[in-house]
Amino acid sequence: MTEQQNPPNEPGQPQERAGDDSKLETAKHAEFPLERELQAGDDAAKREADERRARLAGKGGPVGGSSGSGGGSGSGGWERDVLEKVLMASLREQRSARRWKIFFRFLTLAIVALILYAVIDFKGDVLSSTSGRHTAMVTLDGEIAAGTTASADSINAALQAAFEDTSAAGVILKINSPGGSPVQAGIINDEIHRLRKLYPDKPFYVVVEEICASGGYYVAAAADKIYVDKASIVGSIGVLMDGFGFTGLMDKVGVQRRLYTSGANKGMLDPFSPEVPRQKGYAESMLKEIHQQFIDVVKEGRGDRLKNDPELFSGLFWSGERAVELGLADGLGSADYVARDLFKAEDIVDYTVKENIAERMAKRFGAAAGSAAMKLMMMSATVPSVR
Repeated sequence: MTEQQNPPNEPGQPQERAGDDSKLETAKHAEFPLERELQAGDDAAKREADERRARLAGKGGPVGGSSGSGGGSGSGGWERDVLEKVLMASLREQRSARRWKIFFRFLTLAIVALILYAVIDFKGDVLSSTSGRHTAMVTLDGEIAAGTTASADSINAALQAAFEDTSAAGVILKINSPGGSPVQAGIINDEIHRLRKLYPDKPFYVVVEEICASGGYYVAAAADKIYVDKASIVGSIGVLMDGFGFTGLMDKVGVQRRLYTSGANKGMLDPFSPEVPRQKGYAESMLKEIHQQFIDVVKEGRGDRLKNDPELFSGLFWSGERAVELGLADGLGSADYVARDLFKAEDIVDYTVKENIAERMAKRFGAAAGSAAMKLMMMSATVPSVR
């Protein structure tokens, strides 16, 4: 084997001695730039703290150190204070915005809860439920008209359910109505007579709260007995047909009515046309006919209990106490009195058909009023009402 030859030294370089073991010299302190920067930062922080203490003590000026590095650290101190104030202000603003956001969320939730509370009937469709012997009750409240809770469809459905319940000791129809459509009232009256024939052993009483007038009494006359409060309003047995005439106003304004009909009486009772005496007489005769139907229903229902008073069917109304004297009512009492003392069944179950949520919301927010206004505008003639 041949010995490995070292490459010749380049000119100008000292030749290494063969076999000379040279020692590796190391620096006492390694050069670490990051360590120097950290140390410099610590020194600057100390100088800044010393200067701040000096300023607070009233000495002023930099404490120790050269003017170059000390001035730089002093300027960095107030910049840091300003930055800290800006950050704290931003943090306070964020906290305030977050609080207002939470506040408005709770406010919106409260408004939604109020709306739901206003439109939802949390009592349910039945006042109380019982599987034993009880008194069935149906409520007729408000104007008697189609499409309302006091319509013939709603009241008749509730009455049928009340009469069919074998656990019901009797049926109460609680009325608080100023009247309404003679057609709807007549349909309810006929249905009551039919149910009384189907269930002859089940008593049917009417209890009046505030008012039972006109069409309301048309319905009440079909009951076995009528109980009122001494201050209730009862009666008003009559028929009316109301409207307006705008012909005089139209003449003053200069508006001319142009109505074209096929049929001599097709434009009868038009509020924008002059009144025709023959048509007026026809309307009055029709009202008398409906009034006579009303009188016949009351006489059939009350029979010999009615007193012979010439004002009885004149359209007058009386207090509950006076109505008992005239034979329009049988006595003074409430629904609780009838259930407890007459039917001997204190538990009252309400069979009244309730409105659904959509109907309640529509009525609460004016949709029902808008619908009624549209119907009124589209009607070409006035219809009679028992009010």
